[in-house]
Amino acid sequence: MGDEVRTLAYGSWPSPIDAALAAAHDGHPEYVGFVGDEAWWTEPRPAEGGRRALVRRGADGTEESVLPAPWNVRSRVIEYGGQPWAGAVVDGEPLVVFVHFADQRLYRYRPGGTPSPLTPVSPVGGGLRWADPQVLADRGEVWCVLEEFTGDGPVDVRRVLAAVPLDGSAAQDRDGVRELTDDRHRFVTGPRLSPDGRHVAWLAWDHPRMPWDGTELVLAEVGEDGVFHGARTVVGGPEESVAQVEWSTEGRLLYAADRTGWWNLYAVDGVPDTGDGGPHTQHGGPHAGAGVPLCPRDEEFGGPLWKLGNRWFVPLEGGLIAVVHGRGATTLGILDPETGEVVDAAGPWTEFAPTLAVHGERVVAVGASPRSAYEVVELDARTGRARVVGAAHDDAVDPAYYPEPQIRTFTGPAGRDIHAHIYPPHHPGCVAPGEQPPPYVVRAHGGPTGRAPLVLDLEIAYFTSRGIGVAEVDYGGSSGYGREYRGRLREQWGVVDVEDCAAVALALADEGTADRDRLAVRGGSAGGWTAAVSLATTDVYACGTILYPILDLAGWATGETHDFESQYLESLVGPYAEVPARYAERSPTEHADRIGVPFLLLQGLDDVICPPAQCERFLARMAGRRVPHAYIAFEGEGHGFRRAETTVRALESELSLYAQVFGLHPPGIPTLELST
Repeated sequence: MGDEVRTLAYGSWPSPIDAALAAAHDGHPEYVGFVGDEAWWTEPRPAEGGRRALVRRGADGTEESVLPAPWNVRSRVIEYGGQPWAGAVVDGEPLVVFVHFADQRLYRYRPGGTPSPLTPVSPVGGGLRWADPQVLADRGEVWCVLEEFTGDGPVDVRRVLAAVPLDGSAAQDRDGVRELTDDRHRFVTGPRLSPDGRHVAWLAWDHPRMPWDGTELVLAEVGEDGVFHGARTVVGGPEESVAQVEWSTEGRLLYAADRTGWWNLYAVDGVPDTGDGGPHTQHGGPHAGAGVPLCPRDEEFGGPLWKLGNRWFVPLEGGLIAVVHGRGATTLGILDPETGEVVDAAGPWTEFAPTLAVHGERVVAVGASPRSAYEVVELDARTGRARVVGAAHDDAVDPAYYPEPQIRTFTGPAGRDIHAHIYPPHHPGCVAPGEQPPPYVVRAHGGPTGRAPLVLDLEIAYFTSRGIGVAEVDYGGSSGYGREYRGRLREQWGVVDVEDCAAVALALADEGTADRDRLAVRGGSAGGWTAAVSLATTDVYACGTILYPILDLAGWATGETHDFESQYLESLVGPYAEVPARYAERSPTEHADRIGVPFLLLQGLDDVICPPAQCERFLARMAGRRVPHAYIAFEGEGHGFRRAETTVRALESELSLYAQVFGLHPPGIPTLELST
């Protein structure tokens, strides 16, 4: 192309970022940990059926995928999963335990050998599932979360902490698994054992709360026989979310809680008295033993616990604490709990995922930036130097094609702030003719407690490099901005999220950034709901892309989803028993007659969170309405797409929808057939 700049209409710019390239870079490293002095983590393999591989970084810096296909290191506990592996050096060699996605059994593995199962298979419902393991080699056990189905229904399930023998004696024997707790709490996180082995702590919560609403920090004594005694709540309750608990190397109990409206860190000096040894629970806010704040700030040192084992902080030897923290974005730092000071790692990264591990002075994390995808980063806590040690970002195309995001705050209804990232069209060799502004796609994230990270996303670049702008909206309800911002969505789902996305879209149009007549809305999961409701209740958008959505609240609230979110709508919409009409009034399925613009609906047929039945009912209501649309259902895909071929078809179909509705002419894109 040289230095020549061509004048071409928006949407017709030729781009080297094709759908296959974007698909190959989908997903990112997760669940970092140390096995001895080696860093290990999981990594996506879109071209291998979307499996998660376990990767090891040797002492010489080489990366090795330690388990070949089809091994898939991924847990299905609470369907969103959690920490799926743990390791230790035993007899001088690495010993790793991991969950295999296909059968959800826990396996034991030594590099060079063959994985052998540690847990049995159950034919009941969703079987036996495991997450957030801790290898306790001196006890000959793995302590972890056990999710056990007691029937065929999605809510026929119990969860306890359990000890699995490392010798494989429970591989065919459910009775060989030792339960460490009873199942009085519906949800639990993995156990954290104190350095002296005498106490154990974990988090618990119950329906209808979600973990970002209210959780309890439970503490128990560990007897000589490994049995828990005197379990009781020492912090937390229905109105306080404790996001994580750990022990310092000196035996201080550390936790992140949002009692001030922000997830901040607290420490308890000395173990709170566990009482008379009998099981009892205290509820409520801060009380005796509630701890002292280590770094009181109006920013987050925790987040929504969608996956068991998420880590926003990890203590180092000597008292310092590695932290992932921030407001609307996250950075990696070292907190000195004595002074409350945080020294952040220098480097290009603008976002860190909630996964951390430490070994000595070494901290391993996963960070990204607008110019680099997520990579494994190691921070030297002594020198403050950070470097990439794994999954290093490699520019697959000239970075000149990457979008240049703008961090913006817009004003919504009642003057409320709305945070967003704006990605204008960007191409090093193309400009658009005349004064007409570009088309824009407004993206609503999932969760709805999610947040749009400020990182390189080739799926966004796929559109911006062709001349289509993208606006990612952190609507009310998003995390990262404190509990009050998160709470804006309480009983307002389908209202506040829709209003906020529309406000950003119209503001971009009013200021001349976006073309008022060429706006689209797009989202997956909870964002799919927001996109669908936006089409049904506003006239802002000319079309929409809806991925694995919720479309029928009443159906979703009465048995169509999994246990973890089965009562989520009680807070997002309101108590179903009291306001059933609200469930009907807000559901796109009930108001298909209000949708008059083209849309694309994408769904995984194995999705148990937002099942295909929701899409099918919605489409039946659309029948005969003569609204152009396409429905693509993908075999072998669940909630969120993982396979490269799925991502390719989804992206090309989305672009074709916009091309047809907006009058664009992107070269080389298959035409999506829209039916009426």
